[in-house]
Amino acid sequence: MGSYNKLKSARMKNNIIPFIFILSAIVSCVPASKFTELQQEKERCVEEREFLKKKNEELSVENTELKDYKNRTSGILDKLAKDTLSMHRELADLEDRYNQLMQEYEAIQETQETLLKGSARETKRLLNQIQASQDDLQQREDELMQLAGQLDEKKKRLDNLQYELEKRNARLLELEHILSRKDSAVNALKQKVQQALLGFQDQGLSVTQKNGKVYVSLEEKLLFGSGSTVVDANGVRALKSLSGVLEQNPDINIMIEGHTDDVPVIESERMKDNWDLSVLRATSIVRILLENSTIDPQRLTVAGRGEYLPLDPRKTDEARRINRRTEIILTPDLDELFDILDNTSI
Repeated sequence: MGSYNKLKSARMKNNIIPFIFILSAIVSCVPASKFTELQQEKERCVEEREFLKKKNEELSVENTELKDYKNRTSGILDKLAKDTLSMHRELADLEDRYNQLMQEYEAIQETQETLLKGSARETKRLLNQIQASQDDLQQREDELMQLAGQLDEKKKRLDNLQYELEKRNARLLELEHILSRKDSAVNALKQKVQQALLGFQDQGLSVTQKNGKVYVSLEEKLLFGSGSTVVDANGVRALKSLSGVLEQNPDINIMIEGHTDDVPVIESERMKDNWDLSVLRATSIVRILLENSTIDPQRLTVAGRGEYLPLDPRKTDEARRINRRTEIILTPDLDELFDILDNTSI
């Protein structure tokens, strides 16, 4: 359960990175319909990010509540079990007392029959004693019946709590099973991606796994010339190898992020700044991934991060080389998990 909490709190954080465009820089060269389409796409991505972020928070809260409820329920069950044992003991004591009183009553009856021939005063005393014994016996019987009713009620409550606990435990196991499947799928995906791109990992390509996602990072030298948005032949081969893996895993969502350094680009009608460069590069990669493939375009999201998410903030040539990259982020589809959370209350 601990690993589940850790995964849930981590895996949903920053799932979707929204489109970032400099609208004012491209208004003059993008048709109004395209501008509207891009704006709507941006809004959709923002909503999708907020939705997934909210789901992540809800999942974390629900998991914490489930653990707390389980702990509290276990304490209640233990207390009810102790109360039940105590009531059983008290019931046994009352039954023993009842039997003892019955024996005393029978003895008194025998004595009464023996002494009926004696004095009227002695007879009256014995009758009073018998009446007191009968009253005490009736009181004990009433107490016994009351305790029996309380015991039955306690047992019903215990059975209900046990049933609810079993349902919640089954629910927890189901969620843990789904998360385990997702983790296994991510691990398997990483292995497949590494195997497919094995020949490129010494050419500025790396494959890592974090926050329940697989990150494929490609340096600029593997894909583009300086300031260019055209992928070279070696980069195309790497992307085609990755595309084959993505075709075989249709439940994986794909985010392509373009990143630049902080050196300004040479402005042109097509490109005003590093925002444009990062977006255009990410778009070029998307087209290569989709070319002659069966990948559903709805699985892909393109984002340009410009110079504002550097891996190395230093102002050196080496730092700038590291920062000029494209990241392809592969995320497992969490719809199954969300559907279970939406359709079943914990």
